[in-house]
Amino acid sequence: MFEKGVVIIGGGHGGSQAAASLRSEGYDGALTLVTDEDDIPYQRPPLSKAFLKDPNHDLLPLRPASFYEKNAIEVRLGQRVEAVDPAGGAVRLEDGAEIAADRIILATGARARLPQVPGTDLDGIFTVRNADDARRLRDRLPDADDVVVVGGGFIGLEVAGTARALGKTVTVLEAADRLMGRAVAPEISEHFFALHTGWGSDVRLDTAVTGFVGTDGRLEAVEASDGTRIPAEIAIVGIGAVPNTELADAAGLACERGVIVNDFVETSTPSVLAIGDVVQFDHHVYGPRLRLESVQHATDQARTAARVITGKREPYRDVPWFWSDQGDVKLQMVGLSFGASRSVVRGRRDSGSFSVFHYDGDRLLAIDSVNRPADHVVGRKLMGAGLQLSLEMAADEGVDLKAWLKAQLAAQPAG
Repeated sequence: MFEKGVVIIGGGHGGSQAAASLRSEGYDGALTLVTDEDDIPYQRPPLSKAFLKDPNHDLLPLRPASFYEKNAIEVRLGQRVEAVDPAGGAVRLEDGAEIAADRIILATGARARLPQVPGTDLDGIFTVRNADDARRLRDRLPDADDVVVVGGGFIGLEVAGTARALGKTVTVLEAADRLMGRAVAPEISEHFFALHTGWGSDVRLDTAVTGFVGTDGRLEAVEASDGTRIPAEIAIVGIGAVPNTELADAAGLACERGVIVNDFVETSTPSVLAIGDVVQFDHHVYGPRLRLESVQHATDQARTAARVITGKREPYRDVPWFWSDQGDVKLQMVGLSFGASRSVVRGRRDSGSFSVFHYDGDRLLAIDSVNRPADHVVGRKLMGAGLQLSLEMAADEGVDLKAWLKAQLAAQPAG
């Protein structure tokens, strides 16, 4: 069935998981993982937190180099893919070399979006998408006093919390009217606004960046839409990401703000599959044309791709979940709340430990949890099983959700 093998393009969480899952699902053909990074696939969430804080903090490999060797997975580091040729069954590298492939998995991820304002080429402006980004930022942080974070999403706020912990003066500019507005409930936004301002950051909502200014090519200040000029030796931009669809576009695959895949993560050319941040897909619960940026989404789709390639066709049906560590506070989310019509709070916001349960009518859509991991674990299990929890039970702390879930799962028919 597979005379040429499988080639995975991308060395992030999804690419590494796809290689591991192919072997665990029984695929024994040639298997190659190609990445333009020089590091074997590593944990990316620490890059905006622990890795920045400690110059001695090493990258944490997702799997040791010996794993790839023992499982006959050829890892080609520091090599950029020039083109994919599904019809010819080949992947062409930048140096002209070709790798034969029966199946290709695109795990090309996304790159940081930059604001369309003057001065983005100044030295001192950073993004945090990969290890090289984080290394450059970590090298410069010790000599900086003033840091501006452009964007009040997960990455921006994680870096802001880290910079404050290092004693920096931090200003956060968020163009929207609340923090993390595309991902969490207003109650969560308000809570994290209070946290970051309490830690000493100047958080400005409804305020966009209008330009970066400097002398001799080096950043000195950030200009904001409120008319102020904020001193800064460093600016970190976290205003979203652009999916890396160039290879797919050039290969003639259907793309629309991402590579379009079906329920089996197959592209418009079924011999090419795509996973993770780069894809647009229709979710069976949350609707059409989603593009999710999360570690778990990428690894879940990688497992689906491996099963499809090995003949165990099962549609992607996982419920998305995410997390963000900001300062010493953990935010965990399961599901997507954008279609919610009402919500209830479990716990007390002033305690620093609470959850917000989101509903569309009586249907549970999502749960946002702050320093409340038990709610998150229960939420993932009950939503993964397709169970429903009433608003009244969600709000009532007298209800033992773990015990309730155990009883519900036990009552489900076997098989």
